[in-house]
Amino acid sequence: MSSSIESRRPSKVSIVGAGSVGSSMAYACLIRGSADVVALYDIAKERVDAEVADLAHGSEFVPSRVMGGGDVNETANSDVVIITAGARQKPGQSRLDLVGVNAGIVSSLMSQLVPQSPNAIFVIVTNPCDVLAVVAQQVSGLPENRVFSSGTLLDSSRLRFLVSQWADVTTPNVHAVIAGEHGDSEFPVWSTANISGVPIRDWTVDGEQTFTQEVLDDLGQEAALAAYKIIEGKGATNYGIGLTGARLTEALLGAGRCVLPVSAIVHDLYGIDGVALSLPRLVSRDGIGDTVPIPLIDSEVTELKASAERLHETLLAIKS
Repeated sequence: MSSSIESRRPSKVSIVGAGSVGSSMAYACLIRGSADVVALYDIAKERVDAEVADLAHGSEFVPSRVMGGGDVNETANSDVVIITAGARQKPGQSRLDLVGVNAGIVSSLMSQLVPQSPNAIFVIVTNPCDVLAVVAQQVSGLPENRVFSSGTLLDSSRLRFLVSQWADVTTPNVHAVIAGEHGDSEFPVWSTANISGVPIRDWTVDGEQTFTQEVLDDLGQEAALAAYKIIEGKGATNYGIGLTGARLTEALLGAGRCVLPVSAIVHDLYGIDGVALSLPRLVSRDGIGDTVPIPLIDSEVTELKASAERLHETLLAIKS
């Protein structure tokens, strides 16, 4: 037979943590066909076995295969490993409040997961994900392009949804990102936000400016606080981040390069060094690439530096 028909190794994503976030992410990856094989791993064997069985019972209707259980060997030979395990954010808590216990959990997991999949790309979703991305990279010693966090990818999607609702256009027409920490110091980059190429401040309806500064402030705050409102209402956010993880998996396994606002360690950027924060980055099978040089106005640079300082202080607190 021709060599062009050579068999291809099935792609595999492993999701660590079978709580509401991990299970929703596995479900999203399955129905979207994000990878050929979706593995779900958790030390809570009874819980993860039940989740895997429930997912597997729908195998007839999805393009991917599910596997998993309570043994870390289930994650072996993964192309992408997504860590969602950790203490859950409670009503009234900030993401940074979780740092102590979750830093220990992520450190322990990396020591177990890397030997199983030494060539994988590792994505941290566990909060505070920016800080834990640095922890995971340092304890593993992996190249920085292969350890990062989902960052503000979901926050930016929330912002784009809110802008689309206000402008009465479909979400794919909206181009806007939230930068900085995935947390209380994040901020929308309004200076480059646009709707199909029209700067957002120039968007009009019947000659009237649609996005006044007051509207922009309200939309930015609503996007930043969305998770708190959802947590207060139902205890956790899971569907949005589940879909986010599936989309990120597709970007990491796809043939081309995507530009996504994810959180990776930055060096010598606006005087920021050694912390992970979100800016648009190239994402591909090689992991995280260069930061896309979007122009920031002075006030946005100030906000980015403030966000970086907040993250730097948290990292120092862990080390002390």
